[in-house]
Amino acid sequence: MSAFKSRLVFLVLTVVLLVGALLIGAFFLTIGRSGSLPTPNEEPIAQLAMPEVAEEYAEEEYDYAESESVLRDEARVMPSATAAAGGEAKPDFNTEEYDYIQENDFLEAMSNPLSTFSIDVDTASYSNARRFLNSSQLPPVDAVRIEEFINYFNYDYPQPDGEHPFAIVTELSTSPWNAEHQLVHIGIQGQQVDTESLPDSNLVFLFDVSGSMNNPDKLPLLKQGFRLLVDQLTERDRVSIVVYAGAAGLVLPSTSGAEKATILEAIERLEAGGSTAGGEGIQLAYNQAKENFILGGNNRVILATDGDFNVGASSDSELVRMIEEKRDDGIFLTILGFGSGNYKDSKMEQLADKGNGNYAYIDTIREAKKVLVTEMGGTLLTIAKDVKIQIEFNPAKVKAYRLIGYENRLLAKEDFVDDTKDAGELGAGHTVTALYEIIPANADEKVRPTPELKYQESNLSNQAQGDELLTVKFRYKQPDGTQSIEIVSPLMDSETALSETSANYRFSAAVAEFGMLLRDSDYKGEASYDHVLELAQDSLGEDVEGYRSEFVTLVETAQLLDNRQHQE
Repeated sequence: MSAFKSRLVFLVLTVVLLVGALLIGAFFLTIGRSGSLPTPNEEPIAQLAMPEVAEEYAEEEYDYAESESVLRDEARVMPSATAAAGGEAKPDFNTEEYDYIQENDFLEAMSNPLSTFSIDVDTASYSNARRFLNSSQLPPVDAVRIEEFINYFNYDYPQPDGEHPFAIVTELSTSPWNAEHQLVHIGIQGQQVDTESLPDSNLVFLFDVSGSMNNPDKLPLLKQGFRLLVDQLTERDRVSIVVYAGAAGLVLPSTSGAEKATILEAIERLEAGGSTAGGEGIQLAYNQAKENFILGGNNRVILATDGDFNVGASSDSELVRMIEEKRDDGIFLTILGFGSGNYKDSKMEQLADKGNGNYAYIDTIREAKKVLVTEMGGTLLTIAKDVKIQIEFNPAKVKAYRLIGYENRLLAKEDFVDDTKDAGELGAGHTVTALYEIIPANADEKVRPTPELKYQESNLSNQAQGDELLTVKFRYKQPDGTQSIEIVSPLMDSETALSETSANYRFSAAVAEFGMLLRDSDYKGEASYDHVLELAQDSLGEDVEGYRSEFVTLVETAQLLDNRQHQE
């Protein structure tokens, strides 16, 4: 019995030792994988460290030389792992938002002779697409608005010399991507105004300082950009600064532009944190603009944000209604977009469209200089508001036509003569360019038929038998006016060889072709990256700022990234 007990004790001890060995092995295996001993207070420590990291980010000096490489690192579209409190990784999903674009179709000229749209001088789509391409990614299809690509660039149109502050230029040639079609180029040049002639300005800087702005390509870049603008201010300008995060606040009351140090100090103190009460900030900014309104001057709110409003009035409809109410007070709106990952392009485009304003995207300090210094003088002086264009096509010359871009700027034909309908604004020296692709009347190509009418007939007038291809009608109001003024300019059916067209014509056509390739447009015809490069390189012009040369580089990048061209 004694021997039996001894064997039993030995067996129990063996089992205990084996279990203990297994537990110890599992313990050291865990340490080997984690690289450190688990700490009971690890989660609270990580949480306490986060505000310090945020503070360090907010105070970080933005590096001019490294701005583009920083943006390439930050502009991620695919989900990535981000360290959360407690050391646990969680996916940082892309939540950028773009409105769906249904491309304009060909319309039969006999049954739809009028094409009406509001001008668009926004440029955000192009610089935002550049951000994607510089990050080695193709932009989302609906991030590409071709009219904004075209109007990003300056064109060498002649200055107006008549009673109107505009000059209209038209050209006709063969479509570069479809030899059976024609391409009409319409250019509008706003009158240049000397800096000394600019009116006094009442500016309200409205800055988003919420937690979502705590990235190098957001608040730090914003601060660097606005320093450049402050350097251009004079004693004739007044500046207020409003910020919003969880709530809105007045950081700087209306201050003379001569007090640059005071304005810059207020900007330097800005730090990011909290939620985003964008609607409350917009309300306060407009109140400031109204309180300090300069009669006959430039009264403008400049909103800088990533568009990620999430507290208070944040829905598109609420914000649009608020902006529409404020525009009647004579206060204009400029929206500057920053950042990536949570960028709300659709919201900001709507606000700018409804607020008598313009919309740009700042992806680098160089773009900040272009928007806030080089072009700001023209932006601050609106020479015309509610600018509308209506083209009447001659069905004897045109079977069908298609407006390239401007999908969200289309107007009903009746809106052209309705002075209560809002449209785009044009600043001093700014240009607007629009392209129409045309199917000639004698072409064999079939177009979408229009149902026959029972009670009326369509007949051509005697004027349709002349040489006019189309007529451009242009309506605008003075900045403080209520009645429209109309300009009319016909285009004759006289086609120029593509090689003989102006550099303006060829370069704008190259940009449009590039946009259609990025969108994989149903109307791209024989378009190719090689042809875009050939057309663009042949029409660079003087290119003082280098933007056209940069365009060529972006086309080359897109060509390398676009796998769709190999699948056709």
